[in-house]
Amino acid sequence: MHIKCFRVQNFRRLKNVLVHLESDRTIFVGANNSGKTSATHLFQVFLGQQSRVPFQIYDFTADCWEQFDAFDPSAGDPDAALPQIVFDLWFDVDDDNLHRVVDLLPSLDWAGEPVGVRMAYAAREGGQLVANYREARAKAEAEKGDSDTSYRPWPQTLLDYLTKRLAQEYEIKYFLLDANRCTADLQPHDDYEPFFLGTQSSGAAKVVDSIIRVDFLDAQRHLSDAESRGRSENLSKRLSRFYQRNLDKLENDLDALGAIADSEERLNAHYAEVFSPTLSRLGEVGYPGVANPGLIVKAEFNAYGILSTSANIHYALPADAGEGTLERTLPDQYNGLGFKNLIYMVIEVLDFHQAWVDAATDRPPIHLVVIEEPEVHLHAQLQQVFIRKILEILPNPEPDFQTQLVATTHSPHIIYESNFTPIRYFCRSSTPEGLHLTDVKNLSVFYEDEPDATREFLQQYIKLTHCDLFFADAAVLVEGNVERLLLPVIIERFVPDLRSCHLTILELGGAFAHRFENLVAFLGLPTLVITDLDSVCPAPAGTEDDAEGEAEGDENASKLAACTVTTAGAVTSNETLKQWLPKLSDIAELLAGGEDLKAPAEADGSPGRVRVAYQTGEPVTWRGETAVRAGRTLEEAFALQNLDWTQSVEGRPLGLKIAKAADMSIEDLHDRLFARIKTFDKTRFALGVIAAVDRTWTAPRYIVEGLEWLRDKLELVDPGLAARTAAQPAGDQ
Repeated sequence: MHIKCFRVQNFRRLKNVLVHLESDRTIFVGANNSGKTSATHLFQVFLGQQSRVPFQIYDFTADCWEQFDAFDPSAGDPDAALPQIVFDLWFDVDDDNLHRVVDLLPSLDWAGEPVGVRMAYAAREGGQLVANYREARAKAEAEKGDSDTSYRPWPQTLLDYLTKRLAQEYEIKYFLLDANRCTADLQPHDDYEPFFLGTQSSGAAKVVDSIIRVDFLDAQRHLSDAESRGRSENLSKRLSRFYQRNLDKLENDLDALGAIADSEERLNAHYAEVFSPTLSRLGEVGYPGVANPGLIVKAEFNAYGILSTSANIHYALPADAGEGTLERTLPDQYNGLGFKNLIYMVIEVLDFHQAWVDAATDRPPIHLVVIEEPEVHLHAQLQQVFIRKILEILPNPEPDFQTQLVATTHSPHIIYESNFTPIRYFCRSSTPEGLHLTDVKNLSVFYEDEPDATREFLQQYIKLTHCDLFFADAAVLVEGNVERLLLPVIIERFVPDLRSCHLTILELGGAFAHRFENLVAFLGLPTLVITDLDSVCPAPAGTEDDAEGEAEGDENASKLAACTVTTAGAVTSNETLKQWLPKLSDIAELLAGGEDLKAPAEADGSPGRVRVAYQTGEPVTWRGETAVRAGRTLEEAFALQNLDWTQSVEGRPLGLKIAKAADMSIEDLHDRLFARIKTFDKTRFALGVIAAVDRTWTAPRYIVEGLEWLRDKLELVDPGLAARTAAQPAGDQ
């Protein structure tokens, strides 16, 4: 038995999302403020048996605030009209655990379908809430104050009223759900009214608490390296708490009890000797006298007391071989923070597990452990070890009991240890009205739908590059090493607004970029593909298929020689242009292609989220002559846009200077550049441009246009506005 999925409505950014959980481990990934933390805090406010977090008015989605303010107390049913936060929790139940969910079965005709319970944070009693609000509002209107000030008595609106009275006016209500009266994605039909089980105050929460226990390991783990300050603590104190609650207390260990008793006896003798003179002097002031008892200082030991006050964690250093060698140790604070954090998290998870096993009442069959950003303080290798081994450190699973782990992360190293199956991608979206929302993508669905070859390629690429595709605001897929090196410089000089967002730059080449088509479409991630025209001579009649697979190693493709883009009938060998965008092969058609071909609209007519950028015709001036030319590659396009520099003495380090260029026409110089670029050192060229970053040069227009499209797609604001709004609390809604 395990949690199958949950649906949440009206909770922070999570307006209406369905999140599936794996039976063992699920990983929440996404950019900052994409809703990952909200999805875990949801369990704290609804199911935090040990430390339930109270709701606040700001936990409602932003559009609910407008509904509160627009609510008319004199019209309609307040119980139906007032916003609610809805949490639907669905379980996969096996036959052996069916007796545990009898109270949640909609009928006795259960046939293995998911078992669900709805928890709704709703008004306790709408009519009474309205009456209480009216009373508070009448008092506010009766107050007299200085009309010249901005102060207004509380409450001015219903939203204002609930900022202080939410806990008194709202509570959690529980309902039984019938999967047979829901859609395929477990959304209840519009005409379906779930069966009311009761409220939190009436004890209905016990039904859910008997099924699932939830424990949280927050990202803010306060570990001290020296003296304890505030909430910080060292590992020794944490281990003493673990010992107190979970380990055997030595009641039946006679050897240990004997050792403690011997220690007490010897210490008591020492105390008697040391304190005897002091206690004897009390007789000089009439104490103890005749009727008063005498004083004796005695030691009383117990295992927990010793560990909590007199025992500390030490780290053993490697000792030299040989008899009589003393073991050398270092105190807790001398170990690195990363290793200390790893130990701390392991102890916490073990502690959670033991508390679940030792539950005083009926033990819930499901134990959900939520770990927020386990990578905090852990270097890359420890991150990989932790996420791979965390479930293995727990005792072997017992029949009918299941531990599920949910981890939120920003670490590509944790992604490295996972295939697509456990990943849930939280992506930011918005409505036409500007409401910021979250959409959750189930990567296991993508994993199952992709062909084996593509799936294997994507997984291996992500592992080999440790790419941060799942944590970025947008992705830029580039042709090769030169583009990857130059792109940050081009962004800094020509599209500086993009520096305020998180871009992931993936070097893929025109041969493989198209394999990312379905993934970026599934993620809905704004994506710019910067590639080359890669013009080649047209294939002879009857050999058109020879061009297929050139960049992927088809030996027949080598028969097609590279040529300038002006060659009549030239075609592209670039698989990205042929198979992804804009699905054209003819160079003339590619050069004539407009924005609708480079960034086509989505199927529903909305603006496209993917754009391709490749070389286009640009005016080129040389020795007073101007002509429109297009390069075949980035290096060629750069040379054409910066002829004066590349053909000067100062530009010699770029490797593009042509002998006697001053005597050539634009066409002849272009032909020579084309021949040079086929054999020159491209990395040297890129480093030469970077080294001369302060010199005036022009980036190829096709790259700048693509970056400007990406900037507009991300709706980046001016830095001044960003600074003015940075102080306003946003949270991970």
